[in-house]
Amino acid sequence: MSKRILSVVILVSALALLVLAGCASDDTSGGELPSALRINVGSQQEGMWVNGHGEVNAAPDIVTLQLGISSQKASVAEAQTEAATAMDKVMTALKNSGVADKDIQTQQFSIQQITQWDQDKQEQVVIGYRVDNMVVAKIRQIDKTGSIIDTVAVAGGDYTRIDNISFSIDDPSPYRNQARDEAMADAKAKAEQLANLGGVKLGKPTYISESISYPVYPSYVTPAAPMPSPAPVTSISPGEMKISLDIQVVYAILE
Repeated sequence: MSKRILSVVILVSALALLVLAGCASDDTSGGELPSALRINVGSQQEGMWVNGHGEVNAAPDIVTLQLGISSQKASVAEAQTEAATAMDKVMTALKNSGVADKDIQTQQFSIQQITQWDQDKQEQVVIGYRVDNMVVAKIRQIDKTGSIIDTVAVAGGDYTRIDNISFSIDDPSPYRNQARDEAMADAKAKAEQLANLGGVKLGKPTYISESISYPVYPSYVTPAAPMPSPAPVTSISPGEMKISLDIQVVYAILE
């Protein structure tokens, strides 16, 4: 029995020696550990990462209107004729109000069947056709927005549709520059405070990235039916817009 146990011990020892020899033959020069046991320290983020935020309020100088006409008749020909006539009047009103041709763009044109459920036939039946013709008009004289809306409503009559209004800034570059200055100053102040708290010396930025937030605030306008003159002018208040900018900066930490 003891001889058998001794043989097993010798066999296990021989296998262990073979395994160790295989590990030693692996390409681990300089006493390095096998790759599965190594820690990739270089993948760790180095330096001081901070975010900065800058924000500027500015008055919009561009108004964008989505407007047009919608006509519904028993036949396509009738609906299209009335739509074309009304749209011509709307376009003339826009141009006479000072809106340039380059600032008017067709956004949607559609002809759709109008159906309803027929209880006797137990099916949908066509009861007419609707023609929609919508344009986007950019108004650069923002103080004329209310009067232009009223003029368009009178020109298009009962076919008029004004779906929404939005405000924007034609050239936001100066405001973005100001917001960028504020964001960079904010990031630097945070980094300097962290360096003081951490007892380290702050180096130069090694990485800078920015993202811009430039919202356009839409609102919706539903003009009342045209009224005989004199009628009050539709009141439009552009208010202010917020232009914000965020940056991420990585500062080196000096020894």
